Amino acid sequence: MSSGLHQVVAVAVPPQSPFELASVAQVFGVAHPDVPVRYAFGVCAETPGAVPGLAGCPLHIEDGLDLLDGADTVIVAGWPDLAARPSDALIAALRGAHGRGARVAGLCSGAFALAAAGLLDGRPATTHWRMADELAARYPRVDVRVDELYVDLGDVATSAGTGAAVDLALALVRRDLGAAHAAEIARHMVLPPHRDGGQRQYSRLAPRPGQASEETLAAVVAWAEANLHRPISVADLAAHGAVSPRTLARLFERGLGVAPGRWLLRRRVELARTLLERSDETVESIALACGFVDLSNFRRRFAAETGTTPGRYRRVFSTPGWKD
Repeated sequence: MSSGLHQVVAVAVPPQSPFELASVAQVFGVAHPDVPVRYAFGVCAETPGAVPGLAGCPLHIEDGLDLLDGADTVIVAGWPDLAARPSDALIAALRGAHGRGARVAGLCSGAFALAAAGLLDGRPATTHWRMADELAARYPRVDVRVDELYVDLGDVATSAGTGAAVDLALALVRRDLGAAHAAEIARHMVLPPHRDGGQRQYSRLAPRPGQASEETLAAVVAWAEANLHRPISVADLAAHGAVSPRTLARLFERGLGVAPGRWLLRRRVELARTLLERSDETVESIALACGFVDLSNFRRRFAAETGTTPGRYRRVFSTPGWKD
């Protein structure tokens, strides 16, 4: 592959899960209307040719591991046999890609391949919650985070099962190209606003009779999304849902794995990122549009969430002329 695009290569491993591979192909390999093409996508296999599929549909993969030589991002789209160690050739290819600066990601059980290659030693990682104990047992040097949807460390990333593959792929787009670009892709895929990686993989708390329902949480979230420009508080969220702040906290923890105040802050910062990318408004105006009445507080909160200032973020990710 040769272009000015960011090269993403997925490694197919038999029997390949169709969902994980299709998830990253949809994000990185499909041209979406009115969204600038910034990625080139390819798939390789250790043994090119017919690769059995987990759902009974074989895949025809033309390229071998040498395709990784030019990749900017390498994705292992699952590792079906958890007890199997990757071949020396695959380990060398993964280490070589990482060593020359490529980002390496493992989707769901793909974390086992990254762990076997030593790329997760002493670092946090996640996988499907059913596999977390085995990952920790086989690779004790990995800090397994069972309650996280994905862990993005910059050079290495891992995701939990199934839908979390899409969450991680969109998170990588946000890191590369900004929040607005990722939001456009998500909109074309008919997906809701992004899920933060720290959210819980699944609900550990079953609702009890008489407790506020999931519909209450959905209504509160929808109202908050429509009112991010207002300086609303957690108490306002609770009042809108006609529940106590304590009940609201339980609903957010059970449904989203995050406290209401933390969720609200992240959504405000996400909106600010989009406005910084796609408008010419001043930083002060954007702060007000995102519900921050104090500019210094906005700058501090934005930097804590993104690792940079609003001004620097705009200089990196501003997209003048983007079609609305």
